[in-house]
Amino acid sequence: MAECYETARLILSPASPALAPALAEYYVRNRTFLRPFEPERETSFFTAGGQRLLLEQEADAAREDRGYRLYLSLRDRPGAIVGMAALNNVVRGAFQSSFLGYKLDGSLQGRGYMTEAVRAVCRIAFTELGLHRLEANIMPRNLPSLRVAEKAGFSSEGLARKYLNINGVWEDHIHMVRLSDD
Repeated sequence: MAECYETARLILSPASPALAPALAEYYVRNRTFLRPFEPERETSFFTAGGQRLLLEQEADAAREDRGYRLYLSLRDRPGAIVGMAALNNVVRGAFQSSFLGYKLDGSLQGRGYMTEAVRAVCRIAFTELGLHRLEANIMPRNLPSLRVAEKAGFSSEGLARKYLNINGVWEDHIHMVRLSDD
């Protein structure tokens, strides 16, 4: 994986403990906005120290080809994290697949940033990492996220009932998939 990737408006940076202060600021700034879409979080999650530990684990996962998390910054504000896109639970062998997750600062919704980032992550997954299949599971009420997945070439393969525990509730998710040859 490269040191960073650039799109027309974004910089995508791999997990590094050096990002901890900016990432903690992102999560504090977006705590209320993200709450309906995230698992319950401990208070330490919202600190630079808590984020440093998670970033170290994410960097280890990338070195071991288990997962890749890219943090988003605007090209005109490179020091501030405004979101992330991740390839989680990479499975090799006959499957060559990963789960895609993404989130964006609440103040930047609706401007195409996440579609731009997801398209870039798909290119990385399929060309650089050699994956065949990406899966994204999205709550039916999260219409902006569903639109991002659709614009990035994902299609629905059905509903997964009570798929993930989000903010203390087992939530249904729409199972979205994109293949390398889509």
